[in-house]
Amino acid sequence: MIKIAAVTACPTGIAHTHLAAEALQATAVHQGMHISVERQGAHGTENQLSASTIEEADLIIIAADIQVDMDRFEGKHVYKTTTSKVIRHTDTVLSSAMKLISPKEVPELPLENDALAMTEEDKPETLSFVAITACPTGIAHTFMAADALKKTAAKKNYEIFVETQGSVGSKTPLTSEQIANADYVVIAADTHVNTSRFAGKKVYRTGVGDAVKQPEQVLDEAIQKAAVINPQDGDEYSSAIKAGKEERSAQRSGPYKHLLTGVSFMLPMVVAGGLIIAISFIFGIDAAQQPESLAAGLMSIGQAAFGLMVPVLAGYIAFSIADRPGLAPGLVGGMLANTIGAGFLGGILAGFLAGYVALWMRDKLHLPQNLEGLKPVLVIPLLSTLVVGLLMVYVIGEPVAAILAAMTTFLQGMGTQNAILLGLVIGGMMAVDMGGPVNKAAYAFAVGLLTTSTYGPMAAVMAAGMTPPLGISLATVIAKNRFTKDEQNAGKAAAVLGLSFITEGAIPFAAKDPARVIPACIIGSAIAGGMSMAFGCQLLAPHGGIFVLAIPNAVTHVAMYGLSILAGTVLTALALIVIKPPLKAS
Repeated sequence: MIKIAAVTACPTGIAHTHLAAEALQATAVHQGMHISVERQGAHGTENQLSASTIEEADLIIIAADIQVDMDRFEGKHVYKTTTSKVIRHTDTVLSSAMKLISPKEVPELPLENDALAMTEEDKPETLSFVAITACPTGIAHTFMAADALKKTAAKKNYEIFVETQGSVGSKTPLTSEQIANADYVVIAADTHVNTSRFAGKKVYRTGVGDAVKQPEQVLDEAIQKAAVINPQDGDEYSSAIKAGKEERSAQRSGPYKHLLTGVSFMLPMVVAGGLIIAISFIFGIDAAQQPESLAAGLMSIGQAAFGLMVPVLAGYIAFSIADRPGLAPGLVGGMLANTIGAGFLGGILAGFLAGYVALWMRDKLHLPQNLEGLKPVLVIPLLSTLVVGLLMVYVIGEPVAAILAAMTTFLQGMGTQNAILLGLVIGGMMAVDMGGPVNKAAYAFAVGLLTTSTYGPMAAVMAAGMTPPLGISLATVIAKNRFTKDEQNAGKAAAVLGLSFITEGAIPFAAKDPARVIPACIIGSAIAGGMSMAFGCQLLAPHGGIFVLAIPNAVTHVAMYGLSILAGTVLTALALIVIKPPLKAS
């Protein structure tokens, strides 16, 4: 059996290093070879090659984008290439490297070669993809989906470039050249994504969760079902795209997707405003009432951010429905909802109303050709804003404001029994799908109530969202016999994510064993949410996890709130240990 020793290295050691290593290992084993791979990066070296491994190796492969020490490989057959070439053309790289130990085929190949030495005939035909991943927050699902698509594409010998989008903006943006060269476009998103730049390309849409859990199926279905965007339409409203997403993404289109788009753009306002208001309380609960004080200034900034919450929510719900024509009426409708006192409920209604009115005008209102240019800058903004504004002022605003006031009064005055029940429900929802639709619905409900100075549900939601990864992490520590070594290592990372209120840290465990992990997490999160509401805990900041507790007065009844999180964590761990059997001895 041929023995290969390899080194993979990229500047960060995070993505290309591991993708190249996995591609080499899988392909070499499939071809009946024995391979040992050392991985190098900014965080050090993993699986370092021993002197005996190097000595016994018939061939050394260096797949690196950084400088690698070559002294220890002196006297060996060494084949040099890059990580990206290994990921894209693994079979060809191994074939070319093997020629170094087959002198009859290639008498004298230079030591300093790489995959560029391949002839065009040697290079395998490969499909090229570009993809966009986007979830409402852009924290976890967005990047997990991108990584899953990249790994799967590497295994299938596909070329893929992924742009990640979230509340922090667009990362690794796709270039016009990458889009032009792509055979297929994959949009894995739970929020609105502008697809005008993909006009004329084959586009397949699905949810970001599908890309995380079943990336291979996503790529396969993209090849089978992707439909060309009409260059004249240039966005997701064309009938061509509807045909491509009619099955698995149908449940993620429509109102739910539009609502999540609005929430994703609103979140930065909520987080910034909530944390700044919480910081103002460091100087005392009533310190902001002193004119021209620092506390008063901080309170004004926080309230300004909160004042933008509803307009931004409404504006980007409308944007998701009608693209840019929906922004003006949506923002104005949201501002009117604030003014009238209709709050986040009025903002949601204003957003949907503005979006569908603007969409109808965009598609149904026809002007003479020489006046068509006025439609997007004058006609649609003017007429749609007028329609939405009049309806909000004279028809929708007051009734919705009355409903919101009644709901606020009920929530703020409900008895302990009802509070516990609400906490149990929204707490359990946070763990049902670890950042998915149910989780986001509970979170959006609590965030919306911040505009009415109702802070109890926000505390329950954050406590419940922290417990799944924290509970799983605790279980990996006290019951090691139920988890593999890789799962135990992942548990450490899950603890950090849990402390930061990133529920998605539990996803790898839930995806691997959903029948056991998800029920255990729901039990713990429900208890955490119920206890938080029972103790009357309130939270002014909508994010931040354990770090918010360090801000004085940001959380009421801090000790009881910490107890709620601890109880949920412990219960999650115990439930998981009881449900999950020990691993079978290998």
